[in-house]
Amino acid sequence: MERKIVKNNLTILFILFLVIGLSGCVTSVPPAKTPGPAKEPPKELATSTVDAKSLFEEKCSICHSSERPKSKRKTYDEWEATVTRMKDVNGCPITDEEAKIIIDYLAKHYGK
Repeated sequence: MERKIVKNNLTILFILFLVIGLSGCVTSVPPAKTPGPAKEPPKELATSTVDAKSLFEEKCSICHSSERPKSKRKTYDEWEATVTRMKDVNGCPITDEEAKIIIDYLAKHYGK
């Protein structure tokens, strides 16, 4: 009888640790963004002395050919999400200002 209680307690502890361990895996996934109203691309490219096309080709070709994004057609919001992901998640070495210039360029020339 005492052996059965110990076995049941061990089973409960095992299940508890399993649930706690798995709950950490579930919470590590970032929540999906719900799409909001689409942003309109700016009327003009960001003010900068940097040529937007050259900046795009220089920075984006660090990790892949510049033909890869050129083959896509995305909305301003989609380009913003893509460039932000490349910068924040993939580690593309661009500043926030450079990201804005690249997003504006892509939305103007490769937008939907």
